[in-house]
Amino acid sequence: MDLIDPDRDGINPRVPVRSTARHHACGCKNRDVKQQAEAPAIRFEATAVAIAHRPILRLPQNASEQLPSRGQVAVQGTINGHPFQTVLEPDGNFGHWISLDRKLQRAASLGVGDSALLELELQKDWPEPKVPNDLGAALAAAPPEIRHLWHEITPMARWEWVRWVNATANPDTRSRRVDVTISKMESGKRRPCCFNLSSCTDPSVSKSGKLMEPA
Repeated sequence: MDLIDPDRDGINPRVPVRSTARHHACGCKNRDVKQQAEAPAIRFEATAVAIAHRPILRLPQNASEQLPSRGQVAVQGTINGHPFQTVLEPDGNFGHWISLDRKLQRAASLGVGDSALLELELQKDWPEPKVPNDLGAALAAAPPEIRHLWHEITPMARWEWVRWVNATANPDTRSRRVDVTISKMESGKRRPCCFNLSSCTDPSVSKSGKLMEPA
């Protein structure tokens, strides 16, 4: 997952598959609680803004409050009538935001400053994360039991490992996190520990764990 290029941020403008969500206890619900696919759709209007030249939509507070977690949440739905799926990102203030790639902007006829109508539903099955090249290479070179564990854990757990690796702009820290991921999985760890899942961890749009404000 490239955190700088908005065209490669994990949004998939296709009608989705569905997923199971779990959550850490950082102001979120229990991580073993399932997202309820039968929950009513969340409908709202939001305006596209740019943070560090990256277009996003920030969910209104009353929309975020209807979600089962203060962390990432897998959803599917429509934006200006166009179907899409994504994993909502936490903003570090008990809310959520959506990163808008160019393909989705074109499909939804949406530019910065434009308002959009959204309808979101929880996904039963999480989509697969985009594994960054460095983590992918480390996994490919790892012993078979680690690769087996990687495929055995849930897609949501894989999102958490990817998110933890991507949550720093420091190359040395990132390299250490890749190494630690392999080491932790070698010891049987299925998720990164001591990781605040409700914080905003995208270094291109966050500061001190919170989503920055538009300029």
